[in-house]
Amino acid sequence: MSPKRPVKYIFVVGGVISGLGKGITASSIGYLLKSAGLRVTILKLDPYLNVDPGTMNPYQHGEVFVLDDGSETDLDLGHYERFIDVDMSKHNNATTGQVYSTVLNRERKGDYLGATIQVIPHITDEIKRRIHLVNDPKKYDVVICEVGGTVGDIESLPFMEAIRQMSVEVGYRNHLIVHVTLVPYIQASEELKTKPTQHSVMKLREIGLSPDIILCRSNYPLTKQVKEKIALFCNVSTNHVIEGKEVKSIYEVPLVFDKQKLGQIIMNRLELTGQPQVSKLHDFITRFKKPTYKVNIAMCGKYTELPDAYKSVLEAFIHAGVENDAHVNVHWIATENIKTDTGAEKEFANVDGLLLLPGFGSRGTGGKILSCKYARENNVPFLGICLGLQCAVIDFAKNVCGLTDANSTEFDKKTPYPVIDLMESQRAIKRKGGTMRLGAYSCDIKPKTGAAREYRKKHISERHRHRWEVNNRYRSRLEKHGLVVSGVNTELNLVEIIEYPDHPWFIASQFHPEMKSRLNSAHPLFRGFIGAAVKYNKLKG
Repeated sequence: MSPKRPVKYIFVVGGVISGLGKGITASSIGYLLKSAGLRVTILKLDPYLNVDPGTMNPYQHGEVFVLDDGSETDLDLGHYERFIDVDMSKHNNATTGQVYSTVLNRERKGDYLGATIQVIPHITDEIKRRIHLVNDPKKYDVVICEVGGTVGDIESLPFMEAIRQMSVEVGYRNHLIVHVTLVPYIQASEELKTKPTQHSVMKLREIGLSPDIILCRSNYPLTKQVKEKIALFCNVSTNHVIEGKEVKSIYEVPLVFDKQKLGQIIMNRLELTGQPQVSKLHDFITRFKKPTYKVNIAMCGKYTELPDAYKSVLEAFIHAGVENDAHVNVHWIATENIKTDTGAEKEFANVDGLLLLPGFGSRGTGGKILSCKYARENNVPFLGICLGLQCAVIDFAKNVCGLTDANSTEFDKKTPYPVIDLMESQRAIKRKGGTMRLGAYSCDIKPKTGAAREYRKKHISERHRHRWEVNNRYRSRLEKHGLVVSGVNTELNLVEIIEYPDHPWFIASQFHPEMKSRLNSAHPLFRGFIGAAVKYNKLKG
């Protein structure tokens, strides 16, 4: 695309109910356009009043996805990165809280010269500024904007108004609106109902927006008659009514869209040249659906009844599974139910690998430490993430170094052996939001270690989200008894990776490797972990 051509904007909005997959829709459109040779980025506009999801309970909002710059963002940004393989920044997520905070701060500084501050134009202008900011400087051909929530919500009205204004400002050929909606199937009458979609589009029109493409989520195929009815009542071409059927993997969605020529429809409307190329994705899905091996992985953590709290881990398993020609079967283990070694043995009797998940708080930590012990003593492949590393260190200190009462000051402030402790910079912090060790930090890899074997690099950069660290006062004692510190942040002198050498595969990281795993490239630690699980499974069988 020529640098002189105007930037194209695609707005993805949802109707009828939330949770229809607007994030996957935006990501899939992004994948198709990028595969056609276009430069693409995606912005999430979140209507909630929180500044960011960093302090929100996972039950409320699912996983917090951390970016290189330390931003705590919506889990949809993880999908964006995984699909289009572009590193996001703080500019790729804007919330109502951020928008109002910026406008009110400007008002207090006198930037508005005594004007009466109103939703229109001041709030809407700030929203538009943020939409433009994600492409400043103009290095992207297409900006896709996903609006959270549902059309008709009070919270999303300023965002919809901003989009209406932008659609006029940039012109017909430079913007496109995709409306994701639900077409329910009524079992009693055995028919698909289009009325919810019709009413959702009516609501959108009341705001001043008309959808160019209607993406219909349904558990049943849309008949020609249903598509024609939606097209007639919602004022779009029949081929612009796209079926969003259920698939086994989210990475199949771009293929479903491509089969209906969605990428080409969008490119024709926006006067873009190129052709989506999806052969690599076809290969990925084929390998995903027909693996040679199957491994059982125990996922040990706090929010095991809520898979969205660990979305990136689950996606990293898919990437690593495909690269190892294996299907990863996840077993959710609530560690608070593990009280003894015998209990751990019962829980993990049939697993090929054990992953200790990140988290905060003391609930279930005793079971997590017992889980580490079981994996270490029984040569079960083990990967610990963040809190997982800390629990592995506590287990080693307790059961190998002889420090029976070793613990983290997060769980026991009076422990005589605080092998895990707060950094000095964290001790005086009272505010919770945005104050942890967040974002990308460098790590030097020790040669001839498991980490060096997996990464095949001497220096790496990984994303963090935590407060507590391995206490350096105990580091030499841990190493003397055989624990290997295979990754260190030399600038802060902090432990980043530990491993147990007398073990087939036992590695734990203070950072979050799952946040850098991509569709086209599994993260090295996940690739190695699943590879070790496959070998373990073969030896058992």
